[in-house]
Amino acid sequence: MISGSLRSWLRDIHLYLALLFGVLFVSAGSTGVLLAWNHELDAALNPSLLQSRAVPANAAPVTPEKVEAALSRLSKLPGYGKPTNLMLPDDEHDVFVAWYRPAARQKTLFGTDLQRQVMLDQYTLEVLGERNYGEFGLSRPLLMPTLFHLHRYLLAGEGGKWVTGVTGCMLFLTSVMGLALWWPKANWTSFRKSLTVRGHLTSRQFNYSFHRAAGFFVTPMLAMLGFSGMVMNLPDVVRPVIGAVSTLEANEKLANGDADGRKLISASAAMAAAQSAVPEGRISRVTLGTVKAPFEIRMRQAAEVRKGDGNTRISVDAYSGSVLRVRNPLTAPSGDTFLNWMFPLHTGEAFHLPGRILISITGLTPLLFMITGLVLWLGRRAMHRRARQLAESAAPLPERVQKVG
Repeated sequence: MISGSLRSWLRDIHLYLALLFGVLFVSAGSTGVLLAWNHELDAALNPSLLQSRAVPANAAPVTPEKVEAALSRLSKLPGYGKPTNLMLPDDEHDVFVAWYRPAARQKTLFGTDLQRQVMLDQYTLEVLGERNYGEFGLSRPLLMPTLFHLHRYLLAGEGGKWVTGVTGCMLFLTSVMGLALWWPKANWTSFRKSLTVRGHLTSRQFNYSFHRAAGFFVTPMLAMLGFSGMVMNLPDVVRPVIGAVSTLEANEKLANGDADGRKLISASAAMAAAQSAVPEGRISRVTLGTVKAPFEIRMRQAAEVRKGDGNTRISVDAYSGSVLRVRNPLTAPSGDTFLNWMFPLHTGEAFHLPGRILISITGLTPLLFMITGLVLWLGRRAMHRRARQLAESAAPLPERVQKVG
């Protein structure tokens, strides 16, 4: 148990960090509750946009030929053309999502990068609609993307991303200090008392015991969320530190080889090359190659800890079709394995449905801790104020006259 001046020092730091970053903790937690179910909520809010309309009884997995047909369809429609990348349907109800990056980099009023999403029915290739990803809005199509940009970027682009990364670091430190302050004496009575909630709902005793007991159970999760958020939002700061103590794969950008008079290969050819490199992977996204940049094929392997799109990435030369690089999370070195765990831990998907439920519950606790912490802080200030008033009223008359003067 920490006591004396060290405890007082830690308590003050814990308090003032919570006061300074409390609103950001609450914002990140409350938006994270919903983002743990991002795909499901987005589809439920926008079934006409994100769900294919006529699912056949014998629906087959998406083939490279279907991908080519979707790209051909877009290229022939006025106002669309070749997208930057194409997300493939995740299941039989899902849609193709084509992403378009504006020729001139566009930003919203809040400084967020704006990209265009166009949705196609995976069976009929009919354009179901579109939205601007990154645009602020509370309409059904824009609600979940707006929550994501609030959660990660504070609707302020890269500057907001930095603030969120620092906030994650502060959440980690505050949680660790809270656990240190919770630590009771080494006996069963003190341990049991530290995990018991007592007192009336509005009493200071209740707020203190709840803040302390709940903190014991939730602090490890909050510390993990803060740390993983910091790692993902501040990669330029974190990667060198991780690289100094563990092995990381090279992270440089790749370029195509010489064209030698050849044309760009098709998306289906790039997919075939990637599938040959990782036969057991399910292709989830195709970033199209250009005269300068190779194709990047994203996959998910069954044994990956990351769900959804997965984290397997294969770079394919856009002219020769040769595989330039394979990033396989199942065989990655220790540093990359550590980094690959951050997103699945942060969203809870690393532990499937129970993990996502736990993340959602944890996301509500910063608000509870902020309320109980404010009650305790304001109560302590009031007690100190009354103590000073009593001390002044009990002082001899000459001393009180001197203080007034």
